[in-house]
Amino acid sequence: MNDDLEARIRSGKALQESMGNFHVISWDAASRTLHAGFTVRREYCHTNGTIAQGGFVTAWLDAAMAHAVLHDTEYKQNMVSLEIKVSFLERVGPGEGTVQGRVLRRGKRVLFMEADLYNPDGQLAAQATSTGVLVPMPPRE
Repeated sequence: MNDDLEARIRSGKALQESMGNFHVISWDAASRTLHAGFTVRREYCHTNGTIAQGGFVTAWLDAAMAHAVLHDTEYKQNMVSLEIKVSFLERVGPGEGTVQGRVLRRGKRVLFMEADLYNPDGQLAAQATSTGVLVPMPPRE
């Protein structure tokens, strides 16, 4: 594997790039809410490139919740999803989308999260709830 790709994988940049340059916009510690953005690329879409495939929508919702956990634990812990439920409310087409992930409750091991995804038209397009298990962050190399 080439060293640049290995570094991008370890830093998380390769995953973020493959998810339409998923990026954190803001974190509100008081409400435990993270706001993130991403680009819905046409190659993520079916129906002649007009509707994002549901797996991508689910990934953006899941990433927002995971990043909310990272911020809520000050990067000391991450989470592994036990289950995720997604409701698809509107179509998500190509363009710039946003997502908000929230930590609802965090215990010693188990946590509960939710997320809202907005399509490029600004409409609430999908919602998710998730249960996860907290895991320690691996040491940085």
